[in-house]
Amino acid sequence: MSIEDIKAVFTTEYLRNALIVGLLISVCTAILGVELVLKKFSMLGDGLSHVSFGTLAVAAAFNFERLELSLVVVVLVAFLLLQIKQNSKINGDAAVAIVSGSFMALGIFASSYSGGANTDFNSYMFGSIFAINRGNFAISVAMCAVVIAVYLLFYNKIFAVTFDESFCKATGGKSGAYNLIIAVLTAVTVVIGMRLIGTLLIASLTVFPVVSSYRLAKNFKSCVLYSAIISVAAFLAGFALSLSFEKMPLSTGVIFSNLFIMLLCGAAVKIKNACLSRRRTVKK
Repeated sequence: MSIEDIKAVFTTEYLRNALIVGLLISVCTAILGVELVLKKFSMLGDGLSHVSFGTLAVAAAFNFERLELSLVVVVLVAFLLLQIKQNSKINGDAAVAIVSGSFMALGIFASSYSGGANTDFNSYMFGSIFAINRGNFAISVAMCAVVIAVYLLFYNKIFAVTFDESFCKATGGKSGAYNLIIAVLTAVTVVIGMRLIGTLLIASLTVFPVVSSYRLAKNFKSCVLYSAIISVAAFLAGFALSLSFEKMPLSTGVIFSNLFIMLLCGAAVKIKNACLSRRRTVKK
């Protein structure tokens, strides 16, 4: 990444917008991913991204307001999935698979109806640095700010329902309401983020940084913090790569998250082997 590229980020509107929104999305996906992974509902982000793609494709085919319609539909589906998980014999992963597959098929049908998979539909699937224009920049920033603010406001309640939902219920906590907050915040983050990162990989941002943070964190708060730091670092690496190589999508940041996981796992194995060797030496 050259000095000219760095200057372009601050002087070119679409690059500046993509950087700001991308950083906010990275933080949102990371902090919410901790709850989703710990509650074993990490596929929710993937399912909601498919729902968002289907809704955006239908909206594009019939010239509806895309972002607004997608936000409403994805939030409603998040609520529906939560209700199915709590009140049905169908488990969470099966419900997500059924709903996401249905909306994905609807989106592909809508794209065919409107003349095939054009550049706009490709940006939904793979993400695009040009996706955050002046029109949706303010909405994206505002929604990400709301997600972070609500998360911080209900942090203690979310922590309680994440680690011991039964205890939360027994002590009078409204676990259903707090689960709904997590689902709605995830839905909003996915809708905002998929235009920049892409349908296929936005859900990875809710899982990969969290898995890495498990290797470093000693408690819930540090896990959230490390997850956010790793997510932001991975996005910045992907952003720099996309500027250096014009054909590289921003979703390449996921690759850096994956590399970080492998490095941490490798380091953990080496440390474990070193500890075992010392123990054997001491025993001798």
